[in-house]
Amino acid sequence: MILECSQCGSRYEVPDSAIGPDGRTVRCANCKHSWFQSGAPLERPGSEPAPLASVAEAEPETAPAPLPRSFAAQAEVPDYDPFDAPAPPVKRSGLRWTIAALVALVSVVLGGAALLYWKAPQVLTQLGLPIGGASTPLVFSDKNVALQARPDGSKLFIVSGKVLNPTGSVQHVPDIRIRLIDAQGGEVYSWRITPATRTLDSQASFDFNGAKVDVPSGAKNVQLSFVSELDG
Repeated sequence: MILECSQCGSRYEVPDSAIGPDGRTVRCANCKHSWFQSGAPLERPGSEPAPLASVAEAEPETAPAPLPRSFAAQAEVPDYDPFDAPAPPVKRSGLRWTIAALVALVSVVLGGAALLYWKAPQVLTQLGLPIGGASTPLVFSDKNVALQARPDGSKLFIVSGKVLNPTGSVQHVPDIRIRLIDAQGGEVYSWRITPATRTLDSQASFDFNGAKVDVPSGAKNVQLSFVSELDG
């Protein structure tokens, strides 16, 4: 049997058994037009072949029988493009946590820099950090300077004294710097002493001493001061 689409003129050759004696609804694979195709009449002996059936108007039909493979292969297949599917939402929770961590890190760095720059004495003391000499309330007492001869003929220059905490709270103890000054007020030699303790209770004190061999002979005066461990 030959089927011809009334819309686009496409022709299809299908076996009679595909349509059946009762007919069925078919669809053009080219233009998607549907119509009802009547079945081929049974041939009687001696009768002439029946002419091609005219194209009928399309009528809906429920649950048509499946077409043969040669015709059904041209049935419409819905187009599918995987790129048309909506993209899954991007998870931004990890990005938010990263930004929050960076902000916290910058805050800590800036806060530490400001603390070291302004050298707040009370805060530094509570944290156990070193402080400069101008900020500490500690004082020197019982200062003494001695020059001691050694068997090898060298002379040992000895500086000793006490460090006193006159305040009502615990204080951090910085390093002690000893400076030898000449008659013109210039420094001829200096060195630092690491204290025996880094904290000193209220009204408490401790002894210190420092000695050097063969210091410059031009020294006329000794100056003591506190210096931060960060200072050179």
